[in-house]
Amino acid sequence: MREFILVQKMTIRHPEKVNNPISPIKKKPHWIRTKLVDTQNYFKTKEIINKKKLHTVCQEASCPNISECWSNKHATFMIMGDTCTRACSFCDVKTGKPTFLDPDEPRKIAVATKELSLKHVVITSVDRDDLQDGGANHFSKVIQETRKLNTNTTIEVLTPDFLRKGDSYKKVVDANPDVFNHNIETVPSLYRKVRPGSRYFASLDLLKTAKKINKKMFTKSGIMMGLGETKDEVLQVMDDLLSANVDFLTVGQYLQPTKKHYPLYRYVHPDEFQELKELAISKGFLIVASSPLTRSSYHADEDFSKMKKLREEKNQCLELP
Repeated sequence: MREFILVQKMTIRHPEKVNNPISPIKKKPHWIRTKLVDTQNYFKTKEIINKKKLHTVCQEASCPNISECWSNKHATFMIMGDTCTRACSFCDVKTGKPTFLDPDEPRKIAVATKELSLKHVVITSVDRDDLQDGGANHFSKVIQETRKLNTNTTIEVLTPDFLRKGDSYKKVVDANPDVFNHNIETVPSLYRKVRPGSRYFASLDLLKTAKKINKKMFTKSGIMMGLGETKDEVLQVMDDLLSANVDFLTVGQYLQPTKKHYPLYRYVHPDEFQELKELAISKGFLIVASSPLTRSSYHADEDFSKMKKLREEKNQCLELP
């Protein structure tokens, strides 16, 4: 009976995964725990999001940090709907044919950012391969409207790869976000299974060219652990991201959403995450967030402040005679 209910759910959210083999979900270790810090703030955040009929990656991607982040009035807005045109095997965002874009969404995001008093806002989206520009123009409008109403708020975008959309991504870069983030997600050898609609080197090139266009903009990317990657492969990804001039690296634990999603290979111990952080810093990243619960937007506001300060200190050192 439970399996039947599971298949019914998968049919709605992930029709492409219905025929996948069942992969039992491994029991979580004690170090993967989240907490509700402030229930009042949590429900206030929820109320603002629901009232404006906005989507967040916190909800749609089943983020394990939603309780903590919403308790701190932090939320990552997901624009252009709740339905993705890609079918990544690790992701819990709904797959299917998206609906039209909401022309009022840029204003809604701007108002919600103001009502939540966000000092740093993270804006991501589903993949919209159905749109000629992949949604780049809509991204640009959201950034512009958010900045108009929130002049002191820094803006971070977590974008799709805009694969086969030419130079449409330039619209996002030209809107001048403070942080341009695009996740590499996994190592090249696992792309066909984990991220079949994407291309590893296309994602690297996006990050590299975005930084080339706007050198003042911070660039950021992330990778998941526990999918079956080797340590050497992860270190190579670090080198590749550094060659693309990426400033900020996030490393987090993959958590299998359902029995039909990509199977979890293993839970990575916190000590390994710490080792990877030290290696990444030694290689040259400006800032690294690496832990089991690390996600692209987890503590993004605090990390942005650190990153900005580190760059200023670095530039001061370079200016010394």
